[in-house]
Amino acid sequence: MDFRLTDDQRALVGALRDLLAARFDRTALRAAVDAAEAEGGTAIPPRDIWRALGETGFFGLRLPEADGGVGLGLPEAALLFEEAGGALVPGPLTATHLAAGVVPGAATGEAVVTLLDARGAGPHSVAHLDAADAVLVLTDTGTGSATAQAVAEAAVTVAEASAVRRHAEPLRSVDPLTPLHLLTAADISEITVSGIVPVRAVALRREAAVLEAAQRVGNAGRMVRMAVQHAREREQFGRPIGSFQAVKHLCAEMLVRAELARTALYAAAVTADPYETAAARLLADEAATRNARDCLQVFGGMGFTWEADVQLHIKRSWIPSVCGQESAADEDMLAEWLL
Repeated sequence: MDFRLTDDQRALVGALRDLLAARFDRTALRAAVDAAEAEGGTAIPPRDIWRALGETGFFGLRLPEADGGVGLGLPEAALLFEEAGGALVPGPLTATHLAAGVVPGAATGEAVVTLLDARGAGPHSVAHLDAADAVLVLTDTGTGSATAQAVAEAAVTVAEASAVRRHAEPLRSVDPLTPLHLLTAADISEITVSGIVPVRAVALRREAAVLEAAQRVGNAGRMVRMAVQHAREREQFGRPIGSFQAVKHLCAEMLVRAELARTALYAAAVTADPYETAAARLLADEAATRNARDCLQVFGGMGFTWEADVQLHIKRSWIPSVCGQESAADEDMLAEWLL
């Protein structure tokens, strides 16, 4: 199998990179962070960026052309989400992408849609609820059964964001660009749904896992580039710090993690296999969190400062843990499969 990108895929990534460079550069990123801090941690995705992404086909990428989409697949979506993750684009990108064709305005970026995964007893976290127009709610069958049939039959519904906000409690987030709310199982049972999505929750969760992993791979890759650039420019004892063996090793290890996670991501996007997806999510989590730590080591004390962007990438890498990402379940599934 040839995993090299085609010319069309490179052009697709290049077009998004150019868009983000023009519409969401470092100045726009810091402005979004400052605005979130001024609002007490309530980050609102810039609607102009959201609409620009919609116009380029970011959200409607996998919709059939007959339905106003681009007609591409999950591998192309993973490439674009990786690019967006490296730029720290705020907002529920994954949920809005998955809601294209289901929630009016999602495909064009006119609507912001977030995701509430209500498996288990809870409490459950939901991101960007204040900015959302609608919420995709993924639930179990309600029987309490953990059988494969129950998982396959889990429901996907759509609720108005205002209906969910009435039952949610704000939770201060470590990432200023990812505000969070908490809901209990009792809260979720009182939410009035406005529609049913004709897709199984297990399939939607798998696609969401690939797209979320892609953003973390993009974040991990961005931290590699930041560390290498700083190591080339920062001098100590009359030499760039990148010439010192300890710094070289840190940067090399960061690159290995990012490339390994990227390879697993592409495999999961092509095969849509549950085991490949679990591996991609685990490796993406490890690459993002450990690269964040090592990038900070390369930057030294400067990386802790508010003016440095390193701290923003670190905080974004921590969000899966804050949101209760089920890494243990992925590890158990892979262990059972391998052994």
